[in-house]
Amino acid sequence: MIRYFLGFSLLVFVATTGFGQRFGHLNFGNLLSEMPATAVAEKQLEAYNKEQLAIGEGMAKKLQADFASAEAKASTIPPVELRKLEAQLQKDQQAIRAFEQQMAVNLEKKRRELLGPIIKQAKDAIAAVGREKGYQMIFDSSLFNSLLFTGEGTDVLPLVKAKLGIQ
Repeated sequence: MIRYFLGFSLLVFVATTGFGQRFGHLNFGNLLSEMPATAVAEKQLEAYNKEQLAIGEGMAKKLQADFASAEAKASTIPPVELRKLEAQLQKDQQAIRAFEQQMAVNLEKKRRELLGPIIKQAKDAIAAVGREKGYQMIFDSSLFNSLLFTGEGTDVLPLVKAKLGIQ
């Protein structure tokens, strides 16, 4: 009985090691940076950011002008009117802070909107290469500490770039 168990265990061990699993890796960040669509998306994102900054700067300039105007009028207007001006200036200042916070959210949303399809295209190409070449797993070597050792892994970046038509 022990012989059968040892024989079966040996057979299972040989069978699992005999069929070598293929592992690959690539630097996903490098792949994205080499895709032409990424450069286009980055330019669009930069233009959007400049547009949002211009709006924010316009709001800040208006606040400065309103503050200077209120400061000039401070000695000539009644205290009730002065408090109204101060309240309006504080409201405008809060609106600028809210715009700054919303701008960061909008910028991240725009980044996902622009880069989402590009990332999907890259992941689809990686999956296609993995299926075509028989890889069990393909690791992203651009993530810190996600790939600590590669023995027989293959860098599949050239294969994925070829799949995407990148030189």
